[in-house]
Amino acid sequence: MAEAAIRLATYADLVAVPEHLVAEIIDGTLETHPRPRPGHAIAAVRLSSELDFTFSRGRGGPGGWIFMIEPELHLDPHVVVPDLAGWRRERMPTEPEDAFIGTAPDWVCEILSPSTMRLDRGPKRRIYAEAGIGHLWLLDPAAGVLEGFALMDGRWLLLATIQRGETVALPPFDAVPFPLDDLFPFDDPAAPALPET
Repeated sequence: MAEAAIRLATYADLVAVPEHLVAEIIDGTLETHPRPRPGHAIAAVRLSSELDFTFSRGRGGPGGWIFMIEPELHLDPHVVVPDLAGWRRERMPTEPEDAFIGTAPDWVCEILSPSTMRLDRGPKRRIYAEAGIGHLWLLDPAAGVLEGFALMDGRWLLLATIQRGETVALPPFDAVPFPLDDLFPFDDPAAPALPET
């Protein structure tokens, strides 16, 4: 008896996914997961803010980067959506015309959650290496850990693991360090609460 042909997911399959889900095509399979939980989303905004002022706008730092939150990357034959991505300005001199981006970023950050950890630590790491992305950060808000990797000879080299209470000074953004704890505002019991209305 002949085996049924495996149908690879198409972009039409991805577009048909309800908007409340994030959809990706990884190794020909449509992968979906819920939108980020609050701690995940806050960490993404906080990290983006830390990097944007100094490394994009050049305020107190070198500038020269473009950052995006959840860009849709077309890295043939995969469609992936990292939590954050950054391009050196010379590699993205003008705004892309399409809703997706075909130019591989120079840096990506995945913020780990139970629904995405399998993909982020597994096939997406491989896909990013195959695309030649130079730097990968994996941020785990639940554990309070940031891992920084550099691509060396097609493989990821772990540069450092930063934990709560430590300072982030990881390539390619090591010129302006910042406290890792700044990414987790609800972890500080001494933080002032908003006044009641």
